[in-house]
Amino acid sequence: MERSALPHPGPDPLLTGRRAPSRARPRRAAPRTGDVSFRRWYEALFRAYGPQGWWPGRSRFEVIVGAYLTQNIAWSNVARALRNLRKARLLHPGRMRRAGAGVVANLIRPSGYYNQKAERLLVFVRLLEERHGGSLDHLFGRPLEVVRRELLDLPGVGPETADSILLYAANRPVFVIDAYTRRLLHRHGHLGRDEGYEDLRRRFEEALPAEVDLYNEFHALIVRLAKERCRSGIPDCRGCPLEPFLPPSGPRRD
Repeated sequence: MERSALPHPGPDPLLTGRRAPSRARPRRAAPRTGDVSFRRWYEALFRAYGPQGWWPGRSRFEVIVGAYLTQNIAWSNVARALRNLRKARLLHPGRMRRAGAGVVANLIRPSGYYNQKAERLLVFVRLLEERHGGSLDHLFGRPLEVVRRELLDLPGVGPETADSILLYAANRPVFVIDAYTRRLLHRHGHLGRDEGYEDLRRRFEEALPAEVDLYNEFHALIVRLAKERCRSGIPDCRGCPLEPFLPPSGPRRD
């Protein structure tokens, strides 16, 4: 079985430095003038919750499949679909292609939009086989922007899905922006009216060291915070790890 590219993150990567000795000084990148201190947010969240061990997946291909399936659906449903694929031994590009879209669609039914998602997964598999000899190493071994553009050209792959694949399967330093991140920035008064996905991604990447483990952990911590406290509707701010960073007037309304 292919070894997962997602080891448990272990110690705080921002404080220790990736693969650096425990006493090494961390690399630092100052936030833009007047910008929110993402470093302080990260440290507060890590102290509160510890390492999250993301992304759930036993292989790089399983992580990619999960990134497709999690679109517009809760992860619990995705986990059911992945279990079905695993039981059928189809979490492998070649076997998935040979099984065909109909078989795959039936197995991933819990993830919703299953016919569409099955077709899109098969498009990815065909690209992998026809352009890269079935090798994820070949696909992911090229310059980051080249790989990202190729992913974005695939049907059903938007920036969030592409960046999830790059971060969690390809192990490349790309910060993932999702609805939880936008909600958090909005409530803290740090979301510009016209800021799009690429603007927000650049803000995080300019403010933090380009560390895969850091981006992995930070995104996972934001997701946990959003699910437990910064929920849609009325947030639970009292005692929140990021409560000290709220504006004096409190969280902005949705």
